[in-house]
Amino acid sequence: MTVSRRRFLSGAAAGAAGTALTAGVLVEGARVDAASAGGQAALTPAYPFHGERQAGILTPAPADRQNASCFAAFDVTAADRTEFTELMKTLTVRARALTTGGAPQDPGPSYPPADSAVLGPDIPADGLTITTGVGASLFDQRFGLADRKPAHLTPMRIFPDDSPDPAWLHGDVLLQLCGHNPDTVHHAIRDITRHTRGALQLRWKIQGYNSPPRPSGTGRNLLGFKDGTANPTGSGAADLVWVDAADEPAWTKGGTYQVVRLIRMLVEFWDRVSIAEQENMFGRRRESGAPLDGSKEFDIPNYAADPDGTVIPADAHIRLANPRTPETDNQQLLRRSYNYDLGVDPNGNLATGHIFTCFQQDIQRQFETIQTRLAGEPLTDYVQPFGGGYFFVLPGVVDANDWYARALLS
Repeated sequence: MTVSRRRFLSGAAAGAAGTALTAGVLVEGARVDAASAGGQAALTPAYPFHGERQAGILTPAPADRQNASCFAAFDVTAADRTEFTELMKTLTVRARALTTGGAPQDPGPSYPPADSAVLGPDIPADGLTITTGVGASLFDQRFGLADRKPAHLTPMRIFPDDSPDPAWLHGDVLLQLCGHNPDTVHHAIRDITRHTRGALQLRWKIQGYNSPPRPSGTGRNLLGFKDGTANPTGSGAADLVWVDAADEPAWTKGGTYQVVRLIRMLVEFWDRVSIAEQENMFGRRRESGAPLDGSKEFDIPNYAADPDGTVIPADAHIRLANPRTPETDNQQLLRRSYNYDLGVDPNGNLATGHIFTCFQQDIQRQFETIQTRLAGEPLTDYVQPFGGGYFFVLPGVVDANDWYARALLS
């Protein structure tokens, strides 16, 4: 039976709107360290919570198999600046305890238990990281922070190919939770919402997962292609991520800008497309992940030798996302993305897709410039942007006396 692209897309879009499910776009992504790409390295049991910068940004996932995630955006309902300060201190205490692990205190049989016991009587750290950011909406008149907003923090821009749903957009606070197992991130978000009730209200939440390398190299997204091959690593990544600019408020040093894009993938429609067309859209071989002009996943495409796009089409995703010119080098970003599955929409289509997230010094210079180049690319027929937001990840908690947003609120 012949499938009409227009009919399929209109049905999927209607289903998405009916369940607040739509989705975004892909960007060439975070390279897995070649040394760990092919093997099963031992899991890191815990990552340090204290430091000048938060964990969960340069923390090596999925190479270290931090393959479960939860992204949760909140509205702050604290009454005033004093209550907001107490909220951030409480959030710090809970994040420190959850990422360290250990047995919770027993309050006694006359009280509700101190912990849900989802992870048993002894809470394992299980490679959990909790990365805390704030949105532009926090910097209004409620807490006297309007003049302290990071220089490049705005509400998320809506691009021409987006299908935004207000129920899945923005937020005063974003928590990114990553760990080795799904029950670990479930336990953590459940603990945090319990201890912050009355000051934080969930706005939207989505859980994600990553696949192990199959058969080797980088994991795959739900379109079947390796997802995360070409972004910078090591010091090159750090130089593009951490904020330390003259136009930024002093308190932002050690922080970074985070973009989250929720992307529905029209997988049933994608599965009806020829492999040649799929590979031309990405600019890579599906099986190996190699660029169309190469033979191995981490081969660097040679666009100079193919100026007319004969081998790698000029509108291929990898070519638009990263043209590999001196002028575009400072536009690169560090991504850390996950797949998601939200079940079935009212039309009986799979509601699955991609949680795209990236970190950078300047959203406008980096993410928005790349996203503008991607507008209208062939992949937009198969993905639908619907939610997420822009956030500023706070500087790290340096020691036991420190807390999230201390420099912002002092």
